[in-house]
Amino acid sequence: MYFQLTEDQRALRDGTRELLAGRFGRDRLRAAVGDPALDRALWRELGAAGFFALRLPEEAGGVGLGLPEAVLVLEEAGRALLPGPLVACQLLAGAVDGVASGEKIVGLCEGEREPVLWEHPADCDELILVEGGAGRSAHGAGGEAGGAQGRTGRAYRSAPDRAACAPFASVDPLTPLARVTDLPRTEPLALEVPRLRREATLLTAAQQLGSAARTVEMAVRHAREREQFGAPVGSFQAVKHLCAQMLVRAEMARSAVYAAAVTESALDVTAAKLLADEAAVANARDCLQVHGGMGFTWEADVHLHLKRAWLRAARWEVAREAEELLAAGLIA
Repeated sequence: MYFQLTEDQRALRDGTRELLAGRFGRDRLRAAVGDPALDRALWRELGAAGFFALRLPEEAGGVGLGLPEAVLVLEEAGRALLPGPLVACQLLAGAVDGVASGEKIVGLCEGEREPVLWEHPADCDELILVEGGAGRSAHGAGGEAGGAQGRTGRAYRSAPDRAACAPFASVDPLTPLARVTDLPRTEPLALEVPRLRREATLLTAAQQLGSAARTVEMAVRHAREREQFGAPVGSFQAVKHLCAQMLVRAEMARSAVYAAAVTESALDVTAAKLLADEAAVANARDCLQVHGGMGFTWEADVHLHLKRAWLRAARWEVAREAEELLAAGLIA
């Protein structure tokens, strides 16, 4: 298989980075920390740019691209710490009217996980709950979707005001959360739940990859600029080793995420999420270490990457689940 980016894919990645840098730069990021309500104008602009309709066929008004391109776009969103239920809107653009254009924002919850958490509840126009289609029974021996639970996965849609919620403190100031305590399951939605779960896991891994790569850049830039004892701190061996380890983690995660986007194997996706979670969390911690005392301050952006990485690591196949699935795949 050929895993190098094509010229069109590089153009898509660079164009997405340019768009986000212009519309969600550092000033907007810091403003969102104090007011995490989503910018509807930005959301519609993303819709107009094809951010959510990326994988819809052209005859349905989409861009007609595939999962590898969606991974590149979500990677750039993770790099920019763009808030909002981006994965949900990417996956449900063809199932819920208005999502592809950015006119509507939809939330996506895992029904079996406790607590059932809903991101940006005040901003969502609809809520989708998925149940089933996860775990070992949703994977065949070769890592593909199948099995009893894979066949019985269910999805339900609901208006936000019909969901009973309780407050839930979020570690990420950019991602308000609510705990769903009850949701009427009266309006089924025809979705291939195992596939949706697999793609949600991969796209979340792509966001983690973007954050991991960004913290490498932040650490290296600071190590070059900050001086101690008359020399840049990046010239000290201990700091060099930290930055090198960060780069290795990010590139290992990149290889796994890009490969899983091509193979779409469930086990490849699981491995990609595990590596991307580790890279995002560990790189943010090491970036904070490279920054020294100022890395712990609210004014630095390092803590925002760490908190987002913690949040994403708890979504769509957490580490213990991924490890069990990979172990089961090895002995199957």
